[in-house]
Order: sequence, then C-alpha cells, then structure tokens
Amino acid sequence: MKYIGLVALMGIAWLQGLRDDTLAESIARGKEVYENYCIACHQADGKGLPGNFPPLAGSDFLTKYPERSLYAAKYGMQGEIVVNGQTYNLYMASLNLDHEEVADVMNYVRNSWGNKNDTLVTIERVVAIKK
Repeated sequence: MKYIGLVALMGIAWLQGLRDDTLAESIARGKEVYENYCIACHQADGKGLPGNFPPLAGSDFLTKYPERSLYAAKYGMQGEIVVNGQTYNLYMASLNLDHEEVADVMNYVRNSWGNKNDTLVTIERVVAIKK
C-alpha cells in the first residue's frame, strides 16, 4: 500500500514538472481552451447571456467562490447561483477537460475582461477538487 502512495506522489511530482509555468504561459493556453469550449455560452467578451449564462467578466462569483468555480470548470454545475446580483438556475455539463486544461482556462478567465488574480491555479489545485 505504501508503494501505491509513493507512485501516486511521484506521478503528481512528474505532472508538476511538466508545467512549471508562469501565469502568462498558462493564460495563453487557457485562452485557446476558452475559445474551444466556453465561448458559445459565456461569449467572447465574457459577459455571458443575461438570464441564461452568467458573466465571467467582472464576476463576483469567481472571487467569492474560487473553489466552486474550479469545481464547475472541472465537473460542471447544476442549480441556483447568484452572479453580480442576478440569479441563474442552470445546468452546466462537464466538458471533460483534463486537469491542465481546467487550470489554464481558470487562469485565463480569472485574468480577462477586467478580472485580475495573480495567484496561479495549478494542476495540483485542480487535482485536489473532488467530485
């Protein structure tokens, strides 16, 4: 059993070594993920579609609930949320993004359209989000 834990730790260390990036590099990759998976609902300007898809631009939800935001990007989301004072009752399907794609797209979203967050979302942080 100890051997399995050691192998898992080595695997995480290997993943970390693959992407020992700067925030700017992650944001650049995240823009591509956003354009491939998120833009249809949240729009090119990140403003979403009022009443249907919440904004990511200037979103208080991203800052108030960073772990719920990561969870939504990784596993999807269902139910009522309030973003910038407006209630959304939504279903967001999982896009089956891998851990790196989630980290990158969250770094992009958290630093676009007036959002500013210098804390790098890492693969390890995404791995820690449990379904």
